Amino acid sequence: MCYNDKVFFRTSMNMQIDLDGENMKVTKEDLENVAVLSRLSVPEGKAETYIQQMDSILTYMDNLSKVDTENVKPTTYALPMQNVFREDVVKPSLPREAALANAPLQEDGYFKVPKVLED
Repeated sequence: MCYNDKVFFRTSMNMQIDLDGENMKVTKEDLENVAVLSRLSVPEGKAETYIQQMDSILTYMDNLSKVDTENVKPTTYALPMQNVFREDVVKPSLPREAALANAPLQEDGYFKVPKVLED
């Protein structure tokens, strides 16, 4: 989005971040280093776009880190959680003979399966 010859990026949280290069933190060398570390290639002509995108992400993170969270309790989830599991109920297990009744192979009261690993 352009406004008075400035380029802005509007985030999903409707936050405007200046992308006109005045607050540029990411350099081409930074981009190349990240590309090497992540084993990605930067297509011809895309470096400036990627630099602006990386800078907008870092600017956004910088803005988030400035938010006063001193009186905010730490949470794992944004919404309240509720246990959906049932209570443990002890029940008798299936008798061995019933469990082995449909087994294609059995030996000495155990399931017998084909060998998977070679010696």
